[in-house]
Order: sequence, then structure tokens, then C-alpha cells
Amino acid sequence: MRKTLQSIYYFFPVQLLLLHFRKYQVLLVFWIILIATITGNFAEHFGAASLFLAPEYLGQINFVSMVLLGGAMAVFIMTWHITTFIIHSKRIPFMGAARHSFLVYCLNNSVLPIVFLIFYSFISIRFQLYYEHTTAYQALTLQLGFYLGLLIITVISFAYFFRVSRDLLKVLLSKITNPSRIREIIPYDTLDYEIDILRAKTYLSEYFVIKKFADLEPYPAKLLNTILRRHHRNAIFATIVAYFVLLLSGIFMEEPLLRFPAGVGFLFLFSITMGIVGSVKYFLKSWEAIGWILFAVAMYWMVHYKLFDLRSIAYGLDYHATAQKPQPVYDYDHLYHLFSKERYEHDKKGEEARLDKWKNNVGKGDTCPPLVVITISGGGSRSAYWAFRNLQYIDSLSNGKLFNNTVLITGASGGMIGGAYWRSIHDAYKDGTIKNPYAAKYQENIGKDLLNSIVFSLATIDLISPFNKISIAGYSYTRDRGYAMEQEIIRNTEGLLDKNIGDFKEKESNGNVPEMIINGTIVNDGRKLMISSQPLGFLTRPAYSLQDGTNPTIDAVDFATFFAGQNPYNMRLSSALRMNATFPYILPVVKLPSQPQMNLMDAGLRDNFGIEVASRYMYVMRDWMEKNTSNVIYLEIRDTKEYEMVPASGGGNLWDMLSDPAFVVQNKWEVFQSYYHTYLKDYAPFFMNGKLNIISLQYFPQESTKTAELNFHLTQKEKEDIYSSVYHPVNAEAIKVLLRLLK
Repeated sequence: MRKTLQSIYYFFPVQLLLLHFRKYQVLLVFWIILIATITGNFAEHFGAASLFLAPEYLGQINFVSMVLLGGAMAVFIMTWHITTFIIHSKRIPFMGAARHSFLVYCLNNSVLPIVFLIFYSFISIRFQLYYEHTTAYQALTLQLGFYLGLLIITVISFAYFFRVSRDLLKVLLSKITNPSRIREIIPYDTLDYEIDILRAKTYLSEYFVIKKFADLEPYPAKLLNTILRRHHRNAIFATIVAYFVLLLSGIFMEEPLLRFPAGVGFLFLFSITMGIVGSVKYFLKSWEAIGWILFAVAMYWMVHYKLFDLRSIAYGLDYHATAQKPQPVYDYDHLYHLFSKERYEHDKKGEEARLDKWKNNVGKGDTCPPLVVITISGGGSRSAYWAFRNLQYIDSLSNGKLFNNTVLITGASGGMIGGAYWRSIHDAYKDGTIKNPYAAKYQENIGKDLLNSIVFSLATIDLISPFNKISIAGYSYTRDRGYAMEQEIIRNTEGLLDKNIGDFKEKESNGNVPEMIINGTIVNDGRKLMISSQPLGFLTRPAYSLQDGTNPTIDAVDFATFFAGQNPYNMRLSSALRMNATFPYILPVVKLPSQPQMNLMDAGLRDNFGIEVASRYMYVMRDWMEKNTSNVIYLEIRDTKEYEMVPASGGGNLWDMLSDPAFVVQNKWEVFQSYYHTYLKDYAPFFMNGKLNIISLQYFPQESTKTAELNFHLTQKEKEDIYSSVYHPVNAEAIKVLLRLLK
């Protein structure tokens, strides 16, 4: 038994596996991230697992998408082989005596990749069967595609990239990227010299036969090391190839065929990063820490001197300041003079005039029609899908009355995307460009994936080439994952959201379509930014501040008024929706052209339900509503239960004790807002003199512990769950009441 265990222990694959855990563990981080991602333990709420378990290509999870993912996985695995081969070559000089040393090394270094691939297939098949509702045959076909792509790229890699050849490109690269040339300029000392020869007795040959290293023909150690170094330039060559693939994908991302699955982009990005990490370790040795510090300092100064900016922009808005149109100053004095009492009263009268026109359009003679104000909660694609489902379903039951009687739509994040799409569909229907506003394809469109384009752009543009330029509406802008999301929204909605803010100005003013107020949170100071085609001065401050002549509270900014000199109505509607849904890190912070620059993030940071804007709107318009409506319906569409009990953290381990206080606000923020908003709902009926009716529609998952994730991707199971939630008894009863009030 002891002899058998010793033979296993000194088997080259076992020794290599132990070596990876014993030396340079940082390279294992890439595998750990992949495993944590596909198991849902990393970036779960962002839907990261679906990028690898059910990749989309051209909007479909199909054989080709899995072939592409398998090919990218092969690139990642080969990068793992060559990076570790270079780093550990001094520890395995005897490999130089093997005829196909790199091939033999890869075979013996495949324990970790093979275990991962088996584990991946199990998780992927389970995910596709359970969440995407594929058949067993389809799931197996997808796996076949994955391994076909893996095989093709692996064969190509060994045939072209990882053999010492006379290829002209490699000859040129060998002169440019020769490790010995680089190492001549890096000081070395005795700290860099390690004597740590791997103690292996047997290995797996290229013919899959176990052989003894002692049987290899002995060569001088210097010669063996020279042979191994001939392979080193191939690592740099492979990294350069992966970089250019990502670079070209980012440049031509508008081409549908080149919009690869996001998982492909991230595996390429991991490959590049691993190659860089390995190169730094190999070249810098004991100077590695200093090298990373210098890299961080260089990045800091590049951002400081604006060589590139990690923030995004709003497309269509004029960012170029001139003497005639300087950028507005963002400070209290400017807000005080801009959003004055006079503007408050002027904009209030303008809104009353708009409501008069709406009443004439909807009312019959002197009849006072019911008026609807809609708020929609944030929640990524989950909220967008749920909001659109409710709006389309109820509007069809009411024969269009819900749309016609709605005067305002507001809210946060993804929910506003669903609301904006619903409004654009009805607008197109009224214009005669579409025939049926209740067609099933529109529900399918709003449920299409957005995450893939965001993450793919992050991997191919934001982190690889943040200098891409595009031209929109006469202005030049950088292109990033924010732009990629907007383009995907436009494609998914068949161009119905490819409009500017000003395109709805006249129709809203005439009461033909509901006014939409799209919100954002100003990171600078926490104020709310309200984006609309109508003047909103009466919503920028509470009514009591009109009596305060010294320091009135101004807690919101009317976008179009504040940026009047920056062509605000030319801004794309998709940019407004994206700014409103700028979830931290998933989408970049948006900078707006003011002095100092205004930074914008998700509306949900301030109000995830839209009730602050809606309650102030109803309060300011209370006198008009009392005289001109039969009743006021406040329709709240939320993608969570209003009084949901959030499970307490375990608290029984060290991680819970440390993390719960740090993340309590982040994890419970939506619940905190829900409880706060109940106070606003308490007060609202009093200033509406009994005319206010509050209707709440909530997403009830069929399995209370398995709600749809909050991200920009929905699985087929999640779509079916959200779609059917409208029939939940609580929602069914609320819809009956709503339909009765609309009559």
C-alpha cells in the first residue's frame, strides 16, 4: 500500500497539482472565480451564472453559442497551461528532454481543467433543464457544441500557436518579445534564484502511456532550460492574439455576428489577465510587488489627467462648453435662483393647462374622468417584465382606458424601461405604425436579455480599449457598456425606444400620451434628477419652502431646465432610461456637463418606487384633481411584496457577524424604503379629500424562496413565473377594483 501511495504521490500530474496550490496561488483565483460564478456564489444577483451556463448568441441559446463558449474555454485552458509552464519551467528542467515537451506538460497539467469541465457540464445541464426548460436532447446537443468548440480551438492551438516553428510572424514576435531581452534590463539578485526541482518519477506521455523520467535521455541542464525557453515567447504571442480578438470584437460590436456571448469575452479577458500576471511574475520575480504598485500609480495618474474616464455620458447631450453656452454651475445659489417661486408657479400653471387638454381628450362633455398616476419599482429586467405584463394585461381588459386615463408614469430602474416601452407601443398604435398593441411579441421583447451586451462590452471595450469614439446627433462620444445596453434596448424593442426626450414633448403637452418622469440620483449630494419633456419646477421643492424666503429646500433638479443650454431635448430616451437604471458597477456612473460635473446613478438609491415624485405631484395638483376628476387612482406596480419578511442572517458564524453590519443598508434598502413610504400613503388620502384610491400590484413568485433574480437577464422559468403572477388572488382582486374605478 505504501509503495502504491508513493507511486501516486510522485506521479507528475499529482506533483503539478500540488505545485499550483503550493506556489503562486494567485493563478488559482481565476478557477475559483469561474467555479463560484457557475455555482451562483459569485455575482449571483447580477445573473453572472447564465453567461456561462446558458450563453446567448444572436439572441438565442443555441449550438453555435455553446461552440463559441467552448472555444473561449479552450483559449483559457491553454493560457493556463502556457502561463504555468513558463513560471514553473525551472522546476521541471527534465521536461526539455521529452520530444514534445509542451504537449506532454499540458497532458500532465490537465487534472484541474478536466475536473472543472466535468463539474461545469453537470451544472450547465442542470441549469438548462431546470431554468431554461430545454429538453434532455437539447441540453446534450448544447454540451456537444461546447466540447466541439473546445476541441477545435485546442487542435488549432497545438497546430499553430504552441509549437516552435519558422512562421514569419513568430520570428518577428520572438525578436520583439524575447524574454531574455526584457530580463536584461531588470535587476536580479539572489532573492530571485530558487532551487526547487519538482520530485516526479513518472509521467503521462503523449501516447497516454505512463513512463519513467529516468528513461529519458540525459542532457545538460543548461541545454534543457534553453529548449524550454523557446516556448516562452508563445505565451506572449497567445496573450497578444487574445487581446486583438477582444479589441476587434469591441470595435465591430455593432455587427451582430461579432457580438459574441459575454462568457466568451470574459474568458478571453481572464486569459489576457492570467498571461499578464504570469509575465509579471516571470520577469519581475522579487520585484513583483513594486511592479504592481507602479502600475496602480500609472493608472491613477492616467485617470487624474483624463487620459481616460471610467464614467459614462448621456448620448445626445451637448458636452462642449462655449462662451455663449457655458456649462451650468451646480451649487445651491444657482439652484436657488433657477428654481424660484416664480418658476414654481409658472410650471404649475403649465401642468394644469396640460391636464385641461387631457380632460378634453378623455372626458365626455362636462364629465369628470378618473385620473391615473402610475409608479413602477426598480428591479432590472424582472421589474421591466412585470411592469409591462401588468400594463398590457390591464389595458387590454379595460379596452385602452388605462392608457388613456393615465397622466403620469414615474418610478425607477428597470421598471421604467417596461413603462416607457408600453407608452411607445401605444403611441405607435395611435400613429398607425403598428396594428395590435397587445401582441404577445411585445411581452417577449421586453424579456430579452440585456446582460450579455453589457458584460461583453465591459470585457471588449471598457477594460480593453476605453478610447472608442462614436458620433450621435452631431456630437462625438466615447463608447462603453452604457452605450451597448442602450443599443440592445433599442434592438430588443424593435426601434420603438429609439427616440429623443423631445420627441414626446408636443404629445405630452396636448394630453395625448402620459407624461413620463424618469429619475436619477445625483451622487454629489443625494438630490433627485428628474428627466421629462415637460417643465417640472413645481416638483423641485416642497410646497412649504415657498414660505421660506432665506434658505428654501431644493431637493430635486429639473433636467431640461438646468441643462437648457446643452440641448437637453436632444438626449436619447434610452440614455435617460439607462441613467435611471445605473446599478453600481454593472453600469458606469454617468457624468453630466455641469461645473462641477454632476454624477448620476440609479434612481433606486433615492426612491426605488417613485412614490416621492408621485405624492408631491398629486399634492401640488390636488385642487385641480378635486374639481376635474371623478376619482384619482394611484397604481403602484412593484416587483417585490410590500410587507415581505426578509430572512435574518444566520449570525452563527464569523462572516455573518462581520458582514451583516457592513451590508445591512445595501441588502435591506428596498425594505427600508417600503416602510417609509407607508407614511406618505397615510397622508395622501387627506389632501385628496377622499378621492384617492391606492392600488398595489405585487410580484408573488410561485415558490416564495425562489424569486426571479434582480439583474438584466431572465431565464425561461423566471419569465413564466413573473407572467403568471398577475393571476395571484391578491393581484386579481386589485385588478377587479381598478377596472371598476376606471368605468
